[in-house]
Amino acid sequence: MDIGHLIQTVALYALPVIFAITLHEAAHGYAAMRFGDKTAYMMGRVTLNPMAHIDPVGTILMPLLLYFGTGGEFLFGYAKPVPVRFGNLRHPKRDMVWVALAGPGSNFVQAFAWGVLLHLMLTLGVSEPFFLKMCQGGMLVNVVMFAFNLFPLPPLDGGRILVGLLPMRQALAVSRIEPWGFFIVMALVFTGIVSSVWMRPLMSLTGGVLQVLLTPFALLSH
Repeated sequence: MDIGHLIQTVALYALPVIFAITLHEAAHGYAAMRFGDKTAYMMGRVTLNPMAHIDPVGTILMPLLLYFGTGGEFLFGYAKPVPVRFGNLRHPKRDMVWVALAGPGSNFVQAFAWGVLLHLMLTLGVSEPFFLKMCQGGMLVNVVMFAFNLFPLPPLDGGRILVGLLPMRQALAVSRIEPWGFFIVMALVFTGIVSSVWMRPLMSLTGGVLQVLLTPFALLSH
């Protein structure tokens, strides 16, 4: 393992990952508060302080172990989930969709913001590779988080969205998967199913949408 390469990778991705995780979790808590559940707010989770959202194992230890264990080919991590009492929401089934969507939505907005920053740097003549690569890394990190969290299986955000959109009978059936959902998702990740069937197509689509949205800024930088 090239320690120098590891340090460079961590330096490039540290800031984008911290922002991506922090804003993702804070967005869930803020949306829940807006729709009637103040649990996350009362627990100090509606904050931009990354320390409130970082999980020592899921955010730091697991990604490092996977990086060393797979030679950098596979990374996975998670933050402390924001506590939401869906029964406190004014319209639990409907509002659940918006609370769940808020997290991935914040990642899409961040991917767009990193793209804007990249093109503004190019327009201003900034040629320092570190900063340009950080912007590209910021886009990649957030597109990955956006796509992965929308996978339609509880406890991921996509699963919560699916439960909120399905008729009650089918919604209850899907929600019963949640206690085992994490292990099912991990199994699907390690077998490559999530990557080939879900991540690559959705990331490609998301990248295309971002490219269209960033076209005016791209024209400025040429």
